[in-house]
Order: sequence, then C-alpha cells, then structure tokens
Amino acid sequence: MKGLILLFAAAALSLSALAQTPKNVKYVFTEASELNLIGKIHDNTPNPYHRVDTVKYKGFTASENKQVRCPAGMAVLFKTNSTVITVKTDFGWEWESVSTMPIAYRGYDLYIKKDGKWIYAESGATKHGSKSEDNLVIIRNMDDSEKECMLYLPIYSEVYSVQIGIQEGAKIEPLESPFKHRIGIFGSSFTHGISTSRGGMSYPMQFMRNTGLQILSLGCSGNCKMQPYFADVLCDAKVDAFIFDSFSNPDAKMIEERLFPFIEKIQAAHPGIPLIFQQTIYREGRNFGVATDNSEKAKQEIAAKLMKEACKKYKDVYFIEPNASLPSHDTSVDATHPDDYGYTLWAKSIEKPVLKILKKYGIK
Repeated sequence: MKGLILLFAAAALSLSALAQTPKNVKYVFTEASELNLIGKIHDNTPNPYHRVDTVKYKGFTASENKQVRCPAGMAVLFKTNSTVITVKTDFGWEWESVSTMPIAYRGYDLYIKKDGKWIYAESGATKHGSKSEDNLVIIRNMDDSEKECMLYLPIYSEVYSVQIGIQEGAKIEPLESPFKHRIGIFGSSFTHGISTSRGGMSYPMQFMRNTGLQILSLGCSGNCKMQPYFADVLCDAKVDAFIFDSFSNPDAKMIEERLFPFIEKIQAAHPGIPLIFQQTIYREGRNFGVATDNSEKAKQEIAAKLMKEACKKYKDVYFIEPNASLPSHDTSVDATHPDDYGYTLWAKSIEKPVLKILKKYGIK
C-alpha cells in the first residue's frame, strides 16, 4: 500500500514537472496585430493599435487626439499550447494616474476560456518608462494543452508594437472571435474604464463577456460631449447599433444645445439602427458636495427631459438608466468613478434593457 502511494506521488510530481515552464526558456514573439485584434471601432488605421486615424479625422483637442490613439477596449484573441505567455511593448506616450491601476492604463489583462466561459487568468504591467525589449511575463507554469486566450491591451497609453511571446517549440495562432455583431459605444471616462484595476473590468468589457456581443469602444475620458467631429468618426463606423454614455461630461446647457443635432447626424449616416442613450450615473461626490449635487442634478434632469422628447420625435432612439452604486454608496474610487464592482453593477444593470432593445433588430 505504501509503495502504491509513493508511485502515485511520483507520478503526480512527474506531471507537475511537465507543466513547469523551463527556467531558461527561449521565447518566440508574434506581433499581436497578426493574430486577431478585436474591439476596434475603425478597422483600417495606419497604426493597428489606434482606435481612430487622427490624420484623416480632424478637430480633436490635444487630449482627445492622445486618447483616441490608445487601445482602450481592444483585445487580442489567440490560441496557444505554450506554458508561458509574455508581452513586449513599444510605447508611444504613457499616462500616469493615482485613481487607476497601472495594470489598467499601461498593462495587460489575460482571460482564458474554460468550460465555455472566459475566466480571469493573470494580469501585469512593466514599470513606467520601461524599454521595448523588456519582456513582461503575464503567466507561466500552465499545462501544455491548447488554450483559447483573450488579452486586453492598455486602456490609456499609446502603443506602437505589442509582441506576444511563447516558449520556443509551442504554437500560437489567431482565434476566431466568438463575439457577435458590432456594437459601437461612445462615452466618458466611465466608458473609457478610468479607476478600473485592469482593462477587462470596464463596464463595456464586462457587458461584452456577459452577453457575447462585440463592443467597439470609443470611450474618451472627460471628452465625450457630442462634438460634431466625434460624430464624424461614429458616422463612418461599421456598426449594428450604438450605445451612448453622452451625458456624463457635458453640462446641462451643452446637452440642450447638442443632443438633437447629434442624433440627427448619426441617424442620417446610420438609418434604422438603434441608438441607445444612457443616463449619467450617480456620482458619490454628490453625497456632501452641494455644488456637485446641483450640477449633476441639472444634467440628469435635462437629459431625462430631452430624451423623453427624443424617443417620441425620432424612431430607433432609446433611453435607459444604468446603476453603478449600492445604497451604502461605497462602490466608488474617487467620488466620481466606480470601482471594479461598481462597473460590474453598471454592466449588469444595462444588460436586460439593452438586450431587449437589440432583439427588436435581430441582434442577439
């Protein structure tokens, strides 16, 4: 009996050893854009990791120009049997934040499919100012079975090159996207994913994993104000539907001036597709900040008033109310942005109403 136990123990140790990544592993690198890059609102950009071609589209402020060049909401799909996955990055400009984890704004977030579901695997980031030859090990010591992987890219730093490394002798190839349709989303820092711990935790990305619908994010922190030049970008996007978080950044006066022209411009380019507008969420800065409360209340009131009119005036226009808070109001990082759980609440709160609307258009 003792011998049998020792035999099983030896076998277990042997299998464990087979799963270990070699200490002196040699890597082979593949450019991420040569695999399957998803989540882009415009497919053909000179830099494959830019969301918008800023040479073609004009009018952006310096801040907006930077933001649309970062790959927020984009992910790489691939299959590999490697026991280790690494990344080498050639950065352009890099953001710094006190309210958002470096893993989110300049790092990587890995999910691997298990039993038909996307399961969080690992995440990481190099230090600010790292060189392109620095090799970031995302995960090691996996078994050598074929794995379906989804790697989220940095949400708020520009990248020129993303090279995915596997061990020499292993295989890597593009994974066909399981996500259906093309749902564009334009929004504020909330949609961008500010205050998340990692790229996969923004509410659009959680909604995407929960529903299987591909979300094409144009989240721009502080800069989603229904500007005509942003509308130009959206007009040229190939989409089946739009979701908007467009009342979080502009003040009440701007909402009143811009909403209807914005709707009309988008509808002229995309007749017959659903335009789903979200009310701005409750910001915890309102709890004791009187000025903030007054400003946020004014925005919410004018948005509700105008959207009631818009839903009657325009066909295919809808208005929904998301929620990112608990009664305790402790799901915020900085009294403005939700934490990861707040974004989870947001994603779940819009799931049923959005799916109900999209079903009318055969999108499911």
